[in-house]
Amino acid sequence: MNSRTTPQRPYRAAGLWDTAGIQPRTDIAVPGETIPEVFWNAVDARADQVWMRQKELGIWRTWTWRQTGDAVAEISAGLIALGLAAGECVSILSNTVVEWVLADLAVLSCGGVCSGIYPTDAPVQVHYLCEDSRTRVLFVEDDEQLDKALEVRDRLPMLDRIVVFDMEGLRDFQDPGVMSLDQLRALGRQHLQASPGAVRERAALCKPDDLAILVYTSGTTGKPKGAMHSHHGLVYTVRGYNTLIAQDERDERMCFLPLCHIAERMGGEYFALYTGSVLNFVENPETVPENVREIAPTVFTAVPRVWEKFYSAVMIALKEAGPVQQAAYAWSIGVGEKIAARVMAGEPVGGWLRLQFRIARALALDNVRTLIGIHRARFLVTGAAPISPDLVRWYLALGVPMLEVWGMTETCGASTGMPAARIKPGSIGQAAGYNEVRIDPDTGEILVRGPNVFMGYLHLPEKTAETIDADGWLHTGDVGGVDDEGFFRITDRMKDIIITAGGKNVTPSELENELKFSPYITDAVVIGDARPYLTVIVMIDQENVEKYAQDNDVPFSSYESLTRAAEVQALIQAEIDRVNAKFARVEQIKKFFLLETQLSAEDEELTPTMKLKRKLVQTKYAQRIDAMYRA
Repeated sequence: MNSRTTPQRPYRAAGLWDTAGIQPRTDIAVPGETIPEVFWNAVDARADQVWMRQKELGIWRTWTWRQTGDAVAEISAGLIALGLAAGECVSILSNTVVEWVLADLAVLSCGGVCSGIYPTDAPVQVHYLCEDSRTRVLFVEDDEQLDKALEVRDRLPMLDRIVVFDMEGLRDFQDPGVMSLDQLRALGRQHLQASPGAVRERAALCKPDDLAILVYTSGTTGKPKGAMHSHHGLVYTVRGYNTLIAQDERDERMCFLPLCHIAERMGGEYFALYTGSVLNFVENPETVPENVREIAPTVFTAVPRVWEKFYSAVMIALKEAGPVQQAAYAWSIGVGEKIAARVMAGEPVGGWLRLQFRIARALALDNVRTLIGIHRARFLVTGAAPISPDLVRWYLALGVPMLEVWGMTETCGASTGMPAARIKPGSIGQAAGYNEVRIDPDTGEILVRGPNVFMGYLHLPEKTAETIDADGWLHTGDVGGVDDEGFFRITDRMKDIIITAGGKNVTPSELENELKFSPYITDAVVIGDARPYLTVIVMIDQENVEKYAQDNDVPFSSYESLTRAAEVQALIQAEIDRVNAKFARVEQIKKFFLLETQLSAEDEELTPTMKLKRKLVQTKYAQRIDAMYRA
């Protein structure tokens, strides 16, 4: 059996792994070769089991598989009644809510193609994505998203109808081209009365090789490209996921990352669809820390920024604690670090150290895990961006393995994964069993091949040919290496590697990840290509830096004045000095400046996943960058 299906053994032996209880099933076999076929077979098999929960007005509402199936059938029949033909595109402009999943499965069930749009996208981006995908029906979450759609509707001749999930604030709104989700469901019920088998019959016509979903790239290097995924690719990959990170009906998951991103679409919605794991939807992005403590997921997947925020919250809370609590934590985490180091090295853990760890858990570590909400988690999964190895080690020291996965939109999510039986921080793990991964011997680029690789870019055959070579290898653009145990490591994006004026090759992501480990730094962009030394642009963590300023009587009246305060400048310099100490002199950062504008996902400098766009930032702040090299 693949070692990934039984990852708990070394941790249980070390006294680390005891939070999960029963092992998940790895023999799940829901039949079906398309997403709607798998979904309807799951509905029939699981019926009254709970699949989804969403908190509304302080109360958790549950959705059984049968209730989900009824809602999907009504929405799908409503789309058929509106004239949606197989192969036509429907887009969803919404935050991560239950209705997103219902609409997605309904579109696929009537043979349509589903495309997601980030809720933070501006009207001009909504127009481009709907026009490029030839969207016929657009689902929007609420009045805010409806405004964007209405602003661009006149320039979208193929858009027939807009459907609104939440009509609060729109009770008096009338428009023949707009209807509520309830109205669409009512239309669907009428259609089902006349033709009860309409949805299942349409779903049965879907073929494995049919286009199922479009996932648009973030557009950091140009206009977003629509990555096409077939039903076969989705089903094949989601079955493979359960050999990488097993889960079953007894597992509780968080669903809070954007569903238009491949990570939550595959690792959240479709993986839970296949395995039956319960999907818990947070109230809104701001309530994630509170909701995770309520849900206490057994399997928790998130991006590095979330893990960094949790770590920062613990560090800030620790600074406010008394000396006894601080001493208890310091001793306890030290014990955890010793055990984690031995487990990672494959060395035995003696009885005395195991006893110390039990004391450490009771003294401090269990409280930290409960504070975060990971006290029931069998393991944590991180992906979508590089993460600091020190952060991985910290979670391991708490006694919860953190497994890094790596993949991209074009690989249908994860292509490599860290086996919990052999964790190597700084590595992205071994190739998943359902695809091939290798290093190009000439360029060092990571290449992927397998049925999980996408069909190509919509309307862009030339870009597709540039990305997938004649032998079927996907050129990922990531540069890395592989060790003798098959563990891959990413050094950087091919286009991001820095070569200084002195000829030194520098991997900026290593420095940036170390900086983001600081509770006061949210993101950083290292500069230095063809320059005499390295500099960095820093985006501060507003909440933690404001608290630092308040605690230390640092006056400020705005975000801009906060970033300009001498004490804040000194605080960030201290964090840079800490990172510099880990690198050779030629790799150290000499100067920095702080972004003085409080950025959100609506700002052009950030991707929808809240990462700074390296090239755009370097262009926009070129004068300030040049100033760091003139002084």
